[in-house]
Amino acid sequence: MRKTLLGLAGTVALLLGLATPSLAFEPVNVVHTEKVQAGPYDLTIGFSTWPLKAMQSLDFTFAPQDGIAGKKGTLELVLGEEVVEDDPLARHPRQLEVWGLDIAALPEPGTWTMRFAIDGPAGPGTGELTGLRVLEQPGPPLGLSWAVSTIPLFGLIALIVVAWRRTRTPVLD
Repeated sequence: MRKTLLGLAGTVALLLGLATPSLAFEPVNVVHTEKVQAGPYDLTIGFSTWPLKAMQSLDFTFAPQDGIAGKKGTLELVLGEEVVEDDPLARHPRQLEVWGLDIAALPEPGTWTMRFAIDGPAGPGTGELTGLRVLEQPGPPLGLSWAVSTIPLFGLIALIVVAWRRTRTPVLD
């Protein structure tokens, strides 16, 4: 009984000790920033990768100079004249004191614009980060990458078919 209780206590200690959120993810490593004036609010936009490339995952952070408390905002991602995404700003999951996008990717190369609308104690404000250059997708084209990555799947299917045909017992009448 004593060994059981000791084992149970050790298991609970391991679960609680190793499952803390602070150990789960490292904080966002911002390597480049841009400043935007959105009405009365100074906004710093942080990028975890620079230069930006299409289809490359990265973190964006949006930090008003005096914090996000008491404020709400929206972000529009625009490519040319087309609004690609229009969402409310939410806390970054790994850096809770700022707004952000976690592991996001811009789908196409080109010149992007980020439009911000912020509403807070100093009133509403809007601003834009224009001329955000996004380069071509790194690596081979996406179709070629998918085609090459399915080769092991087809090999596995062929192996299963061959094994099934060799181990199948003949039906005797």
